Amino acid sequence: MLELLINAFITLVVVIDPIGVAAIFGALTQGTTDGYRRKMAYKGTVISAIILIIFTLSGYALLAALGIGLAAFRVAGGVLLFLLAIDMVLARDSGLRSTTVREQQEAEHKADISVFPLAIPLISGPGAITSMLLLTGPSSAQPFVTVLVMAVLLVVLLITLLSLLFAGRIMKLIGVTGSGVISRVLGVLLAALAVQFIFDGLQAAFS
Repeated sequence: MLELLINAFITLVVVIDPIGVAAIFGALTQGTTDGYRRKMAYKGTVISAIILIIFTLSGYALLAALGIGLAAFRVAGGVLLFLLAIDMVLARDSGLRSTTVREQQEAEHKADISVFPLAIPLISGPGAITSMLLLTGPSSAQPFVTVLVMAVLLVVLLITLLSLLFAGRIMKLIGVTGSGVISRVLGVLLAALAVQFIFDGLQAAFS
């Protein structure tokens, strides 16, 4: 059980990337008031929690309705997370966990950035949704595991919220170079976890 909690924590921290989200949030809210930044940080984090919890509880029902098996989803999810890990290691932005250039340009002209791009795709993007489904499995089959992973999710989202609230101070402390180093190291860990998801899916498919 401890291994599951550690695995879930590492996976969600890497995929959501609180430091990286804080850096983008700081750029999007530059020149705004402290009150506005706090409001967007709280609202975006709460919306992200709701989105991820809903997908965790109903995602497998949707997969079942589409005729997609758990093994197939594990392989596909592992591949998606592996691509995300490559982006992190190579410091590339493909849109899996960040906004594209056109999305960021649109966000700069929005009065409310809590839903887009903060909640989606920065915090609760495809990688985070996939990770929650892979970590919990069908919620009806193992409700205790689902509750534990959701508790870990809330801890990671709390860390993310704190990163958003102190985005300016964090970036001054670690700088762009420090943020890049952290992202690359976490990307290697995510690559290993993604490969394990793929192996688990293949083993389940052929057993």
